[in-house]
Amino acid sequence: MREALWYEKLADRQTACGLCPHRCRLQPGKRGICRVRYNEGGVLYTRNYGQCSPLALDPIEKKPLYHFFPGSLILSVGTVGCNFKCRFCQNHELAHGDPFLYRKEPETLAALAKEHQRNGSVGIAYTYSEPIVWYEFIKETAELIQAEGLVNVLVTNGFIEEEPLAALLPHIDALNIDVKGFSQKFYREMVKGDYLPVLRTAEQAYKAGKHVEITTLLIPGLNDQEEEIRQLVGWLAGKLGPEVPLHFSRYVPRYQLDLPPTPAKTLLKAKEIARERLHYVYLGNAPELKESNTYCPECKEPVIERTGYGIRIRGLAGNRCAYCGAQLNIIC
Repeated sequence: MREALWYEKLADRQTACGLCPHRCRLQPGKRGICRVRYNEGGVLYTRNYGQCSPLALDPIEKKPLYHFFPGSLILSVGTVGCNFKCRFCQNHELAHGDPFLYRKEPETLAALAKEHQRNGSVGIAYTYSEPIVWYEFIKETAELIQAEGLVNVLVTNGFIEEEPLAALLPHIDALNIDVKGFSQKFYREMVKGDYLPVLRTAEQAYKAGKHVEITTLLIPGLNDQEEEIRQLVGWLAGKLGPEVPLHFSRYVPRYQLDLPPTPAKTLLKAKEIARERLHYVYLGNAPELKESNTYCPECKEPVIERTGYGIRIRGLAGNRCAYCGAQLNIIC
């Protein structure tokens, strides 16, 4: 265990966690909603410090990040715990289970990341479960990764307070933020959280100059209404700009929610709506639709073709379209 950051000591050995908007107030012996922040004798500890899932060298497109070092690999690692309670959780074994984990120090991960650079890895992605609840470990590791000239990626639900995020962002290069829906009702009933802090995180990261991509899992009958999609797209275009990449992903039954998979027509309609305001819209977990290529928004030529996680770069010259010279929101 390691003493946590971002908390207050209260009377009667209580603690008030300030890492995420839940702001759990804990009696001695109690854990927060995330299950990994624990009050022991009036001190708040993080119980998952250094506790790592098996490492994987993933295509960066798997995060998904389509506009950040396309075609590269990235060392990916997660931990246990999450500050949401999604009924449709796609990684519930890590987020809410008690899996076998490996003990690693930040220096060990940094050394592994440097070693895998020769295999085409650009850095580390903190992913699989929720990296926000691994804050202390990530911050220390990210500083070392940064010193090695490698990149740090957060794949996150975005449910974090402004001040902790501001302290972490200088060490983060790119984020994929999961905006699970665009209504308070959906977040309260299906996620046990609040969507406004998630939007704030996306805007804060964007204003800090970080590369941001957004993912929304479309669940039939719950968050796939056309008006809600229009509201999401309108907010993204207005706050993050029309060049923010948006990934709509197909839902498949998992964990506590057993609904039919998202129909192809729903995904295609969502993309049609989003393309009215956004330049880069992708459909994930639906390879048969072949909606994962990147096109230049100016000349409409394909600049990156994707089949699964395999890619073919056809029309990139740095971060410009090789056909017309337009500047693209792509970091190479």
